[in-house]
Amino acid sequence: MTFTKITEYEGITEYKLEANGLKVLLAPRRAAPVVALMVVYRVGSRNEAVGHTGATHLLEHMLFKGTPTYNKKNGTQIAAVLQKQGAVYNADTWFDRTRYYEMLPSDQLELAVHLEADRMRNSFIADSDRQSEMTVVRNEMERGENEPSRILDERVWAMAFREHPYHHPTIGWRSDVEGMPTSQLKEFYDVYYHPNNATAIVVGDFDEQTALDLIAKHFGAVPASPQPIPPMYTTEPKQEGEIRFKLRRAGQLGLIEMAWHIPEATHADTATLSVLDHVLSAGVTSRLYQALVETQLAVDESAQAFQFVDPGLFTIDVTIRPESSHEAVEEVVLAELEKLKVEDVTESEMQKAKNIILTQMIFLRDSPFGVVSALGESEAVADWKLYANLPKMVEAVTAADIRRVANTYFTEDNRTVGWFIPKEDAE
Repeated sequence: MTFTKITEYEGITEYKLEANGLKVLLAPRRAAPVVALMVVYRVGSRNEAVGHTGATHLLEHMLFKGTPTYNKKNGTQIAAVLQKQGAVYNADTWFDRTRYYEMLPSDQLELAVHLEADRMRNSFIADSDRQSEMTVVRNEMERGENEPSRILDERVWAMAFREHPYHHPTIGWRSDVEGMPTSQLKEFYDVYYHPNNATAIVVGDFDEQTALDLIAKHFGAVPASPQPIPPMYTTEPKQEGEIRFKLRRAGQLGLIEMAWHIPEATHADTATLSVLDHVLSAGVTSRLYQALVETQLAVDESAQAFQFVDPGLFTIDVTIRPESSHEAVEEVVLAELEKLKVEDVTESEMQKAKNIILTQMIFLRDSPFGVVSALGESEAVADWKLYANLPKMVEAVTAADIRRVANTYFTEDNRTVGWFIPKEDAE
């Protein structure tokens, strides 16, 4: 089975399995006798539409229900087989991707490779399994509906994105999840679950040739998709004025979430936006913490730049103290953003933000699972080289970059604002 070596960079080697187009990344790390395998599929809620929102997430659940080789009837269900080896395993779905992963002893790499190759095309997509997993997902959804911050965030994204599928929550809309036929899930599986729409990533204690041989042995027989993977071509038009709404539900504390459209992960501003969210909200000396929490206006605050395959959002979230008003808190947040537009952040602020980001990266990359997770996320939203280049990109960010980005994106016409008002207060 032939592999083409595409490139080698920063201790990571990229191959392509010629038989079916599977992309393979190998990153040996010999610190401990464990290995992690992740298969990232380029399909997420971004690929869904009204009527089948939540399909990718529900399908992720279904892929643990078994195959003719791994199933409960034979006593070889996926969970039992992996637990027997002491494996850490799971899967998750987000806007741009679905990923399945295992971390287990080095001598069990073949088990993980065989399992992932098997369920890529041989998974049971049975109606009885869909019904049971639908109730699991619905329970997950109901738990989320009891969290005001999660519901507010869901509404902010739905308001900020009018046309693009980032409008839909990854978990889906309730009526879609409840009513979606099994045939819809099977169609999703048959359209997107193919080696030419996936990347297999191996990190940890392994021999590269052995890993390639195992991948060729088990994935090599899986054919590429019979049809081209359908592109997602919807783009979100430019926002033309502030969007503002109030959400009234049962709850204890008021919340504000503010959002601004920002570019996709491959854009040159990615690193600057990451540094900017840390300047605003990372640690007790950050600007929003000092302006809101230290002054007793708020209980908590956070800022995050969400960068995806397509343009995402920069969000600021504030949990308000009972004696504070939404108006006063929002005014303080906007004042802090205005300062960023006219005054350079200090050298110490810049260095603190960069140090936090780089330290987080070091901690994240300290284990095979941390590396495979970070690599998988970069691969999903841009390309795996983003994982290797991001530390250097962060180091290169300047105060002038911060000021330029603040002026570019933090405009009123680009802003969506949601207030959560506890229902007792609203009444």
